[in-house]
Amino acid sequence: MLGHLCVPGGLNPSEQQRLTELIKERIRIPKGTLFFKVGDPVTAIYSIRYGSMKTQLENESGHVQITGFFLAGELLGLDGFGEETHLSNAIALEDTEVCVLRLNDLDVLTQEIPALQHQLWKILSKEISRSHNLVLSLGAMRSEQRVASFLLNLSERFTNLGYSPTEFILRMSREEIGNYLGLTLETVSRLLSRFAKEGLIRIHQRQVQLLNKHGLHELLKQDQTIKLKKQV
Repeated sequence: MLGHLCVPGGLNPSEQQRLTELIKERIRIPKGTLFFKVGDPVTAIYSIRYGSMKTQLENESGHVQITGFFLAGELLGLDGFGEETHLSNAIALEDTEVCVLRLNDLDVLTQEIPALQHQLWKILSKEISRSHNLVLSLGAMRSEQRVASFLLNLSERFTNLGYSPTEFILRMSREEIGNYLGLTLETVSRLLSRFAKEGLIRIHQRQVQLLNKHGLHELLKQDQTIKLKKQV
């Protein structure tokens, strides 16, 4: 699985092997450790070998807003890609190890592995899209739709990484999920319990099983259906 390799997804096996040979530097990050912060110079991007990370911002009054979660096999640090400094703080959700892709080496790597540059831009585009969709969801989605969308997004990402799309462990706490989605801890817990009672999911602590993905998708369509009925 990609989570055990020092490479992003989207490369063929030979390209994965070559990139793994070229990347020698790894960094272990204990749970709760601040890895980089806003304003730190961007010298590399990081492929998460195992573990998971979150990115967040903090305003002058101390309010923290989580801006993203990153899983094993995904790239971290793209917030500062093309910039001179990082735009967010990165903190380990659990004991994590990252493989370091130094920016100075990227030109050489992309020349030797042309598909790497394409994949980096593809991943960066997805990150921008994810941030854009978060802003839209906070403004337009009801609370249950935000949680359903979050679970479906995780399912899609686990699928892309070669893991099960229907059974996975939530690496983040419910409070962190709430912060990310603009919901309270109580609301997230209540909705997860409701989804379980309705047969959409099965949940035990942080272990989640999606029992009815179609039902979760239908939740996201409800407002569209109501709007269409009003137009008729």
